[in-house]
This record gives sequence, C-alpha cells and structure tokens, in this order.
Amino acid sequence: MDAGFRTPLLDMFRRGEVSREIKLLAARGAVAPRAQEQLMLLIELVDDPDLEIRRTAEETMTAIPRAPLESFLARSDTSLTLREFFSARGIQAAAAPAADSEEPLIDRGGPLEPPPEAQEADKQGAVQRLSMMTIGARMKVAMKGTREERSILIRDPNKLVSVAVLSSPKVNESEVESFAKMANVSDEVLRIIGNTRAWVKNYGVTSALARNPKTPVAVALNLVKRLNERDLKMISLDRNAQVPLKLAARKRLTEGKKE
Repeated sequence: MDAGFRTPLLDMFRRGEVSREIKLLAARGAVAPRAQEQLMLLIELVDDPDLEIRRTAEETMTAIPRAPLESFLARSDTSLTLREFFSARGIQAAAAPAADSEEPLIDRGGPLEPPPEAQEADKQGAVQRLSMMTIGARMKVAMKGTREERSILIRDPNKLVSVAVLSSPKVNESEVESFAKMANVSDEVLRIIGNTRAWVKNYGVTSALARNPKTPVAVALNLVKRLNERDLKMISLDRNAQVPLKLAARKRLTEGKKE
C-alpha cells in the first residue's frame, strides 16, 4: 500500500489487525467509504494469502465500471500507486478527471437497512438498534451514518467499528473534539486522534486529549508543550491526571515564569 495515503482503517489493515470476515467485506467493496481507500484495500487484498479473499477482491475490481475508474485515476489527488497498478493492467487515466467526490466506485454492501429485529429495536433507541447489527453492518453505519450514530459507535467495544468512525469522510472537527473528551472510548481512538496532525491543529482537540485521563501518556506528553497556562494549571492540579503528565505540566509552568 502507498504509505502516503493513510486512514485509520487502512492502517489497521496494514498492521494485520483485521479479521477474515472484515477482509472479505472489504474484498467485496463493502467497507471503505472513499474511492481511494476502497481501491487501496482491493490492491492489498488481491495478494492476500487466503484464496477466497483474493478471488473476491479480483472479482470486485473487475466489476468496477471502466469509465468512472479511468476518470478517477485522472484526478490530481489519486495515489501514484493506484495509477501504476491499473496501468500495469492496461487501464490508463482518462483525459478529463472525475469531479471531486468521496463516494466509492463500487458498493456491494447493500443499503444501510437494519434487520427486522433491529428496526423494531429502533423504537426503543439507536443504541439498541446498533447493538443488534453485525460488526460489518456497524462499520458501514460508522462510515456512512448520522452524527448521532457516530457518537454511539465511537464507543463500540469492537475496535474496528470505533476506528471506522474516524475513517468516515463525514466526521468534522467538532465531533473529534467531543470524542477526545470521552472517558469511555478506547485508547486506540484517542491515540489515532492524537497522532492525526490535521486534528491536533485544533486547540480544542489538543486540550481535550491532554486533559483526558484515558489518553495514552505518550500522546498526552507530546501535546503538553502546546497548552496554554490555564490548561497547564488544571492538569497540574488534577487528581485524575497521570503523574508524568502532571510533572510535565508543572515543568512548563515553571519555565513560563522564568521567561
């Protein structure tokens, strides 16, 4: 895969943290919310050691309509890896690029329609409805559903589902800031947010992560140097803050007085 194009979901595939069931869903084109992410996954899966996964990925890739694929390859933001891969298969970029769009080039995952029992549960609330879905279905909702559904699924006990929320093209900075404040999300969610440069440019996200006791200490320590005096004081006095973080905050405050 092209290391230059990254999403939280792609990184999980790269690290081999994905079950066979999810690989098969990705091979069918039913997992990724973006065209580029979908194609990058298919490129990896056509070389998977599992024969069924390889065949499924190949069938999905062959089923992608030729014209939209060629137009997508002509876009300026398309990965060089994708252009080279399809060029080797005799598929070249079109003369005119496709319009900017996040939609996948093929979707065999079916509509976001919950099973009958989940529809019945919806009368009692979104939490119960989502809990009755399969992992694959929850991942799809995480990437394509509503803000309310994302706020629930970011706390999903299955890491693939919560990470899928962060891969959604619909997620905005205000949502990420609210995720960074949550004490009931996984360490992995907070680590991904803290390691995503575009998100930590937002001071609200940086402050929320640094002050969240659940944030991995290495991530929080890396953010301390960006905090203002008010937040440093709050951390230094917070009984729930991890000791290394409190010490780092106090050191920053001391250095500030000397300047």
